[in-house]
Amino acid sequence: MRIKVPHTLVLMAYLMIAALVMTWLIPSGEFERTVNDIGQTTVVPCSYAQLEDADYLSPLQLLLVIPEALADAQGVIFFVLLIGGVMGILRATGMLDAVIGILLQKFADKTGWLILGGMLTFGIFSALIGVAEEYLIFVAMLVALCRALKLDGITAMGILIVGYGIGYGLSLFNPFTLLIAQSIAEVPPASGLEYRLILWPFFIAIGFHHVYSYAKRVATDPSASLLADVQPKDNTAVTEYPTLTNRHKIILAGFVVVLGVLVWGIKVHGWYLVELSALFLGFGLFAAIVAKMPSGDAAQRFIEGAAELTATALLIGFARSIAMILEQGQVLDTVIYYLSMPVEALGGHFGAVAMLVIQSMLNFFIPSGSGQAFVTMPIMVPIADAAGIGRQVAVMAFQMGDGLMNMIVPTNPVLMGILGLAGVPYERWFKFVAPLMLKLLVACAIALLIAVSIGY
Repeated sequence: MRIKVPHTLVLMAYLMIAALVMTWLIPSGEFERTVNDIGQTTVVPCSYAQLEDADYLSPLQLLLVIPEALADAQGVIFFVLLIGGVMGILRATGMLDAVIGILLQKFADKTGWLILGGMLTFGIFSALIGVAEEYLIFVAMLVALCRALKLDGITAMGILIVGYGIGYGLSLFNPFTLLIAQSIAEVPPASGLEYRLILWPFFIAIGFHHVYSYAKRVATDPSASLLADVQPKDNTAVTEYPTLTNRHKIILAGFVVVLGVLVWGIKVHGWYLVELSALFLGFGLFAAIVAKMPSGDAAQRFIEGAAELTATALLIGFARSIAMILEQGQVLDTVIYYLSMPVEALGGHFGAVAMLVIQSMLNFFIPSGSGQAFVTMPIMVPIADAAGIGRQVAVMAFQMGDGLMNMIVPTNPVLMGILGLAGVPYERWFKFVAPLMLKLLVACAIALLIAVSIGY
């Protein structure tokens, strides 16, 4: 008998219930926190203590936490809605369809190069400057391009999510994960780069093989698609695309300028969602003016584009609800404390692999990379010293566990937002990415064993 997989929102609700039950079964506890010299709040090692007067979370909290989580994740939610509105305007200008038509001509018989080039692009930007939420703007075009090539949304998301996940997992200079973890571990910033550069092509090759193999199966037999029974009703083949006009070229040039400003703003001025939302709103207005779109039509297109992403916004809020329940139940520190205990006993080599497993598991509870670094690295560094594990190895175990698991944990709001934009149900994505995660984690374990052996 075939088991029916629940709707993604229902799955989120089940996970919220499981999180609530965990707060009843796991003792509440916490580490002491301190503010360091540069204003960062970090955990004090060996300071864990159980709480005798912890608050009991009632089942009513399942209802209360949803609006609280929606408010807490408002930055990502409103960014998604605004991006949806801008994409509505861009679709109406015809520029996207014209660009897709050109890309189709170039990659019609070069699917492998499209997949590899896309993965490298997303991976490099994530590895260098920690780009994640910003990729939401590429989802619609990537999905449309892959469908036009007789592929599917899973392939499109494989290019994007696997690329950015490997970029985070083998980060080169990512300021939000690698540099924070290295500062806590007191190793030179961006040090150990040579070994990560050696690993990069191997991990990209693993990801590319997985995505490309799936893409070839779908291209040969569309029924092999994991989305075969949930394809959108308008998934008809388009044989003609509009010509790229001068106005389209101006809009496209504006988009390139916006991407350049985005990279500059993030790297130089530390821009985040508010500034980026304003940037794309300005670009949407620019596109409407260049296309000579009547103001009423532009407003309607914007509203329609944003309205299409209502379900995605809710999924982001529900994903945040799961971690928030565990935070309110004060059991996260308890989980971290007990998970960290076996590392020292396992010694250098297997202790490093245990760190990878622990960081991977903790990503479900703390999907924020910087948040996970501040909570876990102060605990893992002394344990690594006692077990004879190099601090650089402890940092690598953290970044691998954090970055790669971003591709699969449903508590990651960015992942749920991207999948929602692409119209890919989480359970279908899980079927695709779970085998890849096993391959990547095995490769990570081997890389860590080698790292310990060479004194990385």
